[in-house]
Amino acid sequence: MAAVFAAGLAAGAGLCLAQDAASSDGPPVSKGFVPLSEVKRGMMATAWTVFTGTKPEPMQVEILGVLKGGRGPGHDMILAQLHGAKAEYTGVVAGMSGSPVYVGDRLLGSLSYRIGQFSKDPIAGITPIEQMLEVRDLPAGGQMVSVSHPSDKNNDVARVGHPGSVANLDPWSPSARDQGHPADLGTTMMQAMETPLVMSGFHPEAVRLWQERMKGTGLEMVAAGGMGSSSTTEIAPEGTRIVPGEAVSAQLVRGDVEIAATCTVTYVDEKNLLACGHPLQQLGPVSLPMTETEVVATLASPLNAFKIVNTGREIGAFTEDRDAAIKGVFGAKAKMIPVEVAIHEADGGKIRMVRFEVLDQSSLTAQAVLVSLYNALLDSNDNAAETSYHVTGRIEMDGAGTGTGAAPFSAPVDSWASGGDLQPAPLMAALGAAEEFNRFYANSERQGAMHALKLNVEVIPRRVSVELESARVISSNIAHAGDTIEVEATVRPWQQPARNVRIPVTLPARLQPGPLRVLISDAGTLDRTMEPPRLSAKPSSMEAALAQARSQHAADRIYVSLLAPETQAGVAGQTLTSLPLSVANALETLRAGQEASLNGETAIVAADAAAGGTLNGFQVLTVSIDPGGGVH
Repeated sequence: MAAVFAAGLAAGAGLCLAQDAASSDGPPVSKGFVPLSEVKRGMMATAWTVFTGTKPEPMQVEILGVLKGGRGPGHDMILAQLHGAKAEYTGVVAGMSGSPVYVGDRLLGSLSYRIGQFSKDPIAGITPIEQMLEVRDLPAGGQMVSVSHPSDKNNDVARVGHPGSVANLDPWSPSARDQGHPADLGTTMMQAMETPLVMSGFHPEAVRLWQERMKGTGLEMVAAGGMGSSSTTEIAPEGTRIVPGEAVSAQLVRGDVEIAATCTVTYVDEKNLLACGHPLQQLGPVSLPMTETEVVATLASPLNAFKIVNTGREIGAFTEDRDAAIKGVFGAKAKMIPVEVAIHEADGGKIRMVRFEVLDQSSLTAQAVLVSLYNALLDSNDNAAETSYHVTGRIEMDGAGTGTGAAPFSAPVDSWASGGDLQPAPLMAALGAAEEFNRFYANSERQGAMHALKLNVEVIPRRVSVELESARVISSNIAHAGDTIEVEATVRPWQQPARNVRIPVTLPARLQPGPLRVLISDAGTLDRTMEPPRLSAKPSSMEAALAQARSQHAADRIYVSLLAPETQAGVAGQTLTSLPLSVANALETLRAGQEASLNGETAIVAADAAAGGTLNGFQVLTVSIDPGGGVH
């Protein structure tokens, strides 16, 4: 491929030799903008992008016309063809989006769109600069407003081009279809150039999980690349700037691993830059670290051409992700959520620390946490098909909306994953911890900030699943209130002999005569008994989510619960037992509104014992409570 590329460069050198010689110092200092109304078919322009290293190189651009509504209603697109040895060899490349296009020394817009795949000619769509400047001029808070631009004589752009402009083609009109315009077929429509993601430090399984979760979002394309020389965040010296045509990256995850989206800078002023010429996700206001980027190589491919990059020093933060551009602010600090994972290896002595930060954005954070945790568990020689994991830790956040005031507080994390199940144990362990995190992060009532996720992972070199085979009362089945009975449970660890566990249980003195059901169970069965699921239940509030997290029972215990014939209610994540009839009647209206559950039996946890692993199964026994005093 290198020989072919060299031959292509030699063959096309004469096409742009004069331009390269005249433009060796880089993009011109912009002396204004080209309004869309001036764009004519046949105009010649120059685009700048980085093919290798950090220095932008020029490409000849021939304007083919204007696509009316090419970017949506009222948003026109300029159609152009690229010329020059490199452009014609590589074609339109993912990561090239945002490359500035100049007519003379005036900025026209950015290369941002391409035609499907396998296109023989390097045809690109240009986002007009006037649409991008609307993103620059958004006020603090990100509310889109109408921007009034002065005339071009004052170094700004006019409004959207006039309908009578030469070569203004409507891609949906019959005339456009008759001309065989590439926008008339679903497979060849103009589409935004992909924004390739660099996933540094990730295993192939974690990359595939990200792609599955991000399918259809535009963020599933993963390109080769790497992160800076240090896992710690490196800040560029104050005043560091980059120029139009250079590559720039937005970090979604950074630290010991990194996920970063790369495109090209279109416009720079003293405070801001604009890049891409299309959205990453059109998220609106965002907070993402903005970094310098080195292009290691540009891969030519008719199916999937992209830039291979290394991210570099932090130079600010991206604050807007809009339809026409993403906006970065020099010197700004992005708000990220720190994640710390301490992995206790199977040898019992070694602790491996994994530290990273994830973006704080509702539609992406949960997936970033999940994939990064999954990768951390994969990254060990102890990981095998039979390996199990026990994840504990805490979620640190502000208390607003929890009934605890605004003071910081933490919610517990406790999840198990046994090796040998249908799903890989590292994935199940990561899913359990990520779901606990998302219970609070995605809560509609959360008002405070998320401060950190801190986890400890115990690596266990065997399956930890344990089955409850049977249970029995080995003392008399007839007892009095206040007596102590003994329950024996038979449990069988995976591929090990069954063993019996004896558990003494003291009966409450308030029990009434009659039959009493006794539940011997795992933690999941007990939790469902104490807080039965409700049909069409309202989403849990922050206060209820916190109560549920703190009341969940440990998965590696055997629980003995008494199912007393007394009313039980679940309200806001808390279980209220042995309720008087008057209180139960008062809660009936809440149950109708899906805010509470009522049960004719109260589950009273009377005793528990170690199961030796994650227990599965339950059994219900019956004990007869006779009238009269009991013997302690």
